[in-house]
Amino acid sequence: MLPEQPPTFRSPGPSERPWWWRLEDSVGEEVSVPGDLAGQRFASQADAESWVGEIWGELAEHGVDQVTLFELDRRVYGPMSLHA
Repeated sequence: MLPEQPPTFRSPGPSERPWWWRLEDSVGEEVSVPGDLAGQRFASQADAESWVGEIWGELAEHGVDQVTLFELDRRVYGPMSLHA
């Protein structure tokens, strides 16, 4: 007898991961980035800040000059430059 199939996993919704970064160029226009860099959402502000701290160089390589942090629709801070 085979074991039961595991339940289908669903992606967390915005209310479960309300923190996200708007990725912008130098004039504040939103920048599209490829793959796993796009559309990241986080459960906490600390998770969001850690992510951008680890990946900022890769974002800059894709034309992101600055980022703005949001909690759902509320702007928390930014824009914050990715350049020295």
